[in-house]
Amino acid sequence: MKIGQTRPMHSNAKSAASLCFLGVGDLRALFTKGVRAMSRWELSNSYDYQGREVRYGWLGEGPPMVLVHGTPWSSFNLRHLIRKLSEEYTVYFFDLLGYGQSCTTEGDVSLGVQNEVLDGLLTHWELDDPIVVGHDFGGATALRAHLLNERSFKKIILIDPVAVSPWGSPFFRHVNRHEAAFSGLPDYIHEAVVRTYVQTAAFKPLDEATLEGIVSPWTGEQGKTAFYRQMAQADSKYTDEVQSLYPTITTPTLILWGREDSWIPLERGEELHSMIPGSALRVIDDAGHLVIEERPEELAKEILDFAQA
Repeated sequence: MKIGQTRPMHSNAKSAASLCFLGVGDLRALFTKGVRAMSRWELSNSYDYQGREVRYGWLGEGPPMVLVHGTPWSSFNLRHLIRKLSEEYTVYFFDLLGYGQSCTTEGDVSLGVQNEVLDGLLTHWELDDPIVVGHDFGGATALRAHLLNERSFKKIILIDPVAVSPWGSPFFRHVNRHEAAFSGLPDYIHEAVVRTYVQTAAFKPLDEATLEGIVSPWTGEQGKTAFYRQMAQADSKYTDEVQSLYPTITTPTLILWGREDSWIPLERGEELHSMIPGSALRVIDDAGHLVIEERPEELAKEILDFAQA
């Protein structure tokens, strides 16, 4: 499946839709059936960030909305939201540097570079004031782009974001201190570690197709090294440097949180809510940190209600 093969100039005109993406019928059919393997989720567009490739796609027509995934996820995990939100918006999405189909070789993949990548993509897409939706690290990336790169967003929607210190699961912090030991694991042990780890982000068991889509980019020697690299480069200093600026945010902001999030507890969401003036907090029941996979329909409804208010 290839998504968005010709870079669009944003337009609200329905007649422009055919210029914005290719194979939408096949894409929607695939969404209906469910993505069976990561190999079928293909971002066919490429943006060069300082010699490193960032892969992206888009779907739909209407006002622009940008979706940013977190860690250790990729745009694959946003597929349910993309399908629903693209009924009303032109939805832009990409794989963060060091994730999914984007460049996973040596280099900076920390939060310190991801907002720069987003800033560059917004210029590349010619978007001046889109709605932005960020999950996990994607939330931190959106906040940093807004506060440090001075990017204007019509509305900001944060889903279980990494935004308030301290953050990171015990395993995440352990890998952060012992990257070399983990990157030397045999492949079969590494894959079992990744599968077990990502499952802890969900409140209920994930199905095999979803697990395969999450784990696939992190397999093989390059994928294994990339998995532990992104953990080793994680540092709360990247949220600490913007946390004091949250009270200056005047953009309408919605915070969505899985009630059963064991990676970043709801208390962090409540704290963030208190920091951003006028923000709204909505809690999604029966969902953990991976609410984008567990309750996408309810999540999409909250996003659309807020975006269209």
